[in-house]
Amino acid sequence: MQWLRSLVLTSFMFASTVLYSGIVLASFWLPYERRYSVVRGWARLQLAAARVLCGLDYVVEGREHIPPGSHISMWRHSSAWETVAQAVIFPPQAWVLKREILWIPIIGWATWLMRPIAINRSAHSVARNQVIALGRQCLEAGRWILIYPEGTRVAVGERRRYGISGALLGAAAGCKIVPVAHDAGRYWARRGLLKRRGTIRVVIGPPIECAGREPRDILEDARAWIDGKTAELGG
Repeated sequence: MQWLRSLVLTSFMFASTVLYSGIVLASFWLPYERRYSVVRGWARLQLAAARVLCGLDYVVEGREHIPPGSHISMWRHSSAWETVAQAVIFPPQAWVLKREILWIPIIGWATWLMRPIAINRSAHSVARNQVIALGRQCLEAGRWILIYPEGTRVAVGERRRYGISGALLGAAAGCKIVPVAHDAGRYWARRGLLKRRGTIRVVIGPPIECAGREPRDILEDARAWIDGKTAELGG
């Protein structure tokens, strides 16, 4: 039965994502904040559908660690779930993502309207410079930056080298990095249809100061907290 519920949820998510992408495209003339409210409504709908159809809920710990102003959130990346949940949990964010996503008809076009930082992951130095330059513009405009430092979804129990772009941006902009750990991969695997019943735990860590620090030291602080807390959660 859980497999069937998971199939229904996946079908619902695809159809509703196309629908909401159309709404974003039709709202191209509205201010960015209004378009982002559409994205947030889409995210809330997906999370509610996961709860109703698959019995998959979530809790958030550490919301008090989200500082005022615009900063960088650095998330553990183990499933598609966190790409949805981040839009509800954090203030509006510019997403650092692979440019190929923008090539997807309708969904990619709507994503482009949300002003992400779309990078070519194979061009490492160019991608880093792009994250720093465009990231600073977003931060100055009052938007957060969302970075998945592993660069791709990582299976439960696996660890992967972190990219340094987020730490470079933090050092250049003098903002903070807010690390986020969770155990979503235990319930929503990076590959596969099945979504398990349960409650995902999301833990927001204390902000990491970046101003005046070496990027590699910043990255090591973020990596140590995220990997340590993820292991504690069993993710």
